Amino acid sequence: MAQKKKVRLSDIAEKLNISTVTVSKALSDKDGVGDELRQAIKEVAQSLGYKLKTSVAAGAAEKTTGNIGILIPSRFFSPEVSYYWHIFNALSTEFLSRGYYSIMELLSEEDEAALTLPRMIQDKKIDGLVILGQTSDSYLENLNKTYSCFILFDFYSARLPFDSVSNDNYFCSYLITKYVISQGHKKICFVGNFGATTSISDRFMGFQKAMLENHLSTSPEDILNDRDSKGAFIPIKLPPAKNMPTAFICNCDETAANLILTLEEKGFRVPQDVSVTGFDNYLPQKQTSVGLTTVYIKPEDSTKIAAELIINKITGKSYIKGRHLVSGSLVIRNSVKTL
Repeated sequence: MAQKKKVRLSDIAEKLNISTVTVSKALSDKDGVGDELRQAIKEVAQSLGYKLKTSVAAGAAEKTTGNIGILIPSRFFSPEVSYYWHIFNALSTEFLSRGYYSIMELLSEEDEAALTLPRMIQDKKIDGLVILGQTSDSYLENLNKTYSCFILFDFYSARLPFDSVSNDNYFCSYLITKYVISQGHKKICFVGNFGATTSISDRFMGFQKAMLENHLSTSPEDILNDRDSKGAFIPIKLPPAKNMPTAFICNCDETAANLILTLEEKGFRVPQDVSVTGFDNYLPQKQTSVGLTTVYIKPEDSTKIAAELIINKITGKSYIKGRHLVSGSLVIRNSVKTL
């Protein structure tokens, strides 16, 4: 029996009177070919018996699983910190709508320090990975050596050019600080550990921009820590009564709720004595005694971009590399008093 002749790119190009370069780009889903022509090339290729290959990004499993991993540092995922559970659910729903299942794995501090690869990567259970929550640059660098099909979510690396999706923390914090200033407040403190995450750093810079634009002073004494350098919450120490500000800008709603409780324990009323704002618009477990003015960024807006980004990487499609920012809006309630 005669052996079946292998179909070459030149055979497909000859049929359509185009170059082999164009055929190669179309079959590998690269830029530079229109959608109609790409489809025509694939149809001719199939009719000639050419076996189309599925594009797989570098570092992804050669055999697709239909799963996308979500890796969360354990310090950000506890009964007291439920925001990432909320984001995980939103991500999982988005992936499911696109035909992918989600696998979650918690990254312990020990595994992060030891630069241990996630088990779901070691066991080849996923096609791509979303890292949800601030992870060290050393861990990301080590991961990238063997597995590059991942994106960062809710943070970015200031030193390494990994693809990421995060909130426009800088501008949104600027907006809420500007609002508090518009209500007559001049002595304002920021609550958050500047070095703990890129999100908190950016929110502080937005706070500082609004303060400087309005010729209001900021100093180290105007920053209160709400967590340690690893991101774990710590008790908030209030400034002396003589230095008490009229308003606090908190880096997240969880911190705002903790601060309001601390203030009330010390005899301060919110907003009668002092005003407080948050960020995230998400407090399902901790109720505050007052409606919290905050920033709302729809999780669906962020997860849609993240899903498109990681799936494009998995399938080898072109996409915009780098940082992707998602903005939001203010939610005005009654935790800020007009002076």
